[in-house]
Amino acid sequence: MSNGVETFSKRRIGAVFLLGFSSGLPLALTGGTLQAWMTVEGVDLKTIGIFTLVGLPYTLKFLWSPLMDRFVPPWLGRRRGWLILTQIALMGLIFLISQASPREAPMLLAVLALGLAFSSASQDIVVDAYRADILKEKERGLGAATSVTGYRIAMLVSGALALVLSESIGWQTTYLLMAVLMVIGMGASLTGPEPEDKIVPPRTLQEAITHPLTEFFSRKAAWGFLALIILYKIGDAFAGSLTTAFLIRGVGFSVGEVGTVNKGLGLLATIVGALFGGALMARLGLYRSLMLYGCLQAVSNLSFMGLAWLGKNYYMMIFTIAFENIAGGMGTAAFVAFLMTLCDHRYTATQFALLSALASLGRVFVGPPSGFLADELGWITFFFITFLAALPGLFLLWRMKSRIEGLKAHG
Repeated sequence: MSNGVETFSKRRIGAVFLLGFSSGLPLALTGGTLQAWMTVEGVDLKTIGIFTLVGLPYTLKFLWSPLMDRFVPPWLGRRRGWLILTQIALMGLIFLISQASPREAPMLLAVLALGLAFSSASQDIVVDAYRADILKEKERGLGAATSVTGYRIAMLVSGALALVLSESIGWQTTYLLMAVLMVIGMGASLTGPEPEDKIVPPRTLQEAITHPLTEFFSRKAAWGFLALIILYKIGDAFAGSLTTAFLIRGVGFSVGEVGTVNKGLGLLATIVGALFGGALMARLGLYRSLMLYGCLQAVSNLSFMGLAWLGKNYYMMIFTIAFENIAGGMGTAAFVAFLMTLCDHRYTATQFALLSALASLGRVFVGPPSGFLADELGWITFFFITFLAALPGLFLLWRMKSRIEGLKAHG
């Protein structure tokens, strides 16, 4: 009996990992990788700048998420049916981009890139909903961690690896290869388990739009949960907004050194942190994980203070980057599990899209004041302020302890 449960658990976690990879793969193909291709092809900077707007669907995806709660495709159920549809669209659009020319047909490329971003954001909606629907309470931390790991690996594949491949096999063949890699996500969608809870979808589109909000705000402490979503990662985002500039300009490391340690070691440390934190969550529970990992995130900002005080010290830089990314990965695993727990399974697509969009608000608004504070007050004071910025979220988390410990999946 236990072996059957364990195997089924591995099947759920495995599907979540592969879908995380599928979710992360298209992102760079409309962002940094596409920008590099256009630069190499000699496209002017104004056009390249305009192309950054193709990323808008990722910000606005909550606008059409109710459609994916309301309508059920005639195959594979409400979640896996939409997954296959979006993945077929992604594979086709990446293939069409591989046949396009940035220099000769930039408008055609813009339309295809926008379609790719829209399809990718749509896939993200369903991946988030499917993950929340199939994972058991004890699996949410590890499930969130493996999803983040798959996502990060895919970003590395379609980002750094794609740039390296383009020099040997060309841009069009590189994009063609990326289209083929979408088979990974399609395989996960076809073989992944169905959610065990039989949920009746919203009966009308109006219900799919309005009921996710009315259901959420009917709960006690709804506003407290929303405030916690905004505040929990804000100190981490505050410090991260200027990390690269600090390492290069603040303490004098070279661009190559920063790329190797901050990007290479940082990615590895984030994955390790997410997986370790996710696995530990099954033992600690949601509240204690959020509190412990949140405290580690806050303290990790103080390590940047130490680096700013010491100056150019390689050992301290390695420790700081590793500590900050491990703590951030652990915090992300707990935070995504928290968002999953808040969702009603009838409206997971819409509620998760809205809650994750709300969580990104903090990251958006800490950027502009960061540069001003660092310039006016210096790096040591700036990183101490980022530590202080993490404290309101931890205080609110402590005040809401009983509410969070009482949370169960809805629906």
